[in-house]
Amino acid sequence: MKKLLFLLMLTAISACKNDTNQASDSADLKELKGEFVYLADAAVLQTSQEIYGVIINEKMHELDDMVKPYKKEDTDMVPVSIKGKIIPKPEGEEGWDYRVEIVEILGVSKPTESTNNVIKLGE
Repeated sequence: MKKLLFLLMLTAISACKNDTNQASDSADLKELKGEFVYLADAAVLQTSQEIYGVIINEKMHELDDMVKPYKKEDTDMVPVSIKGKIIPKPEGEEGWDYRVEIVEILGVSKPTESTNNVIKLGE
């Protein structure tokens, strides 16, 4: 009986410990709204305050699939809302100062004419 009680207490303690880790992980997430574009091997999220390199993973590809119907050109940027983890760029690497790892996609919007300014050369 004592062994069973001990196992139950141990399980309860470890479950609480996992909950606090998940809570701190979600506290590290930030909601970002901006314009997203993915070309070949680089993805960018431009907000009103910052430009982020987007870490290429499964969620980034999911977001890219969601924005494709709104794009007329490959270079079109599409308004999105995401939750992500912001990570400083490692020293010595090229690119934007911060990267974002997309954790959750909150929404995708149709670009308006005023937000989708594209300069075309050679036409």
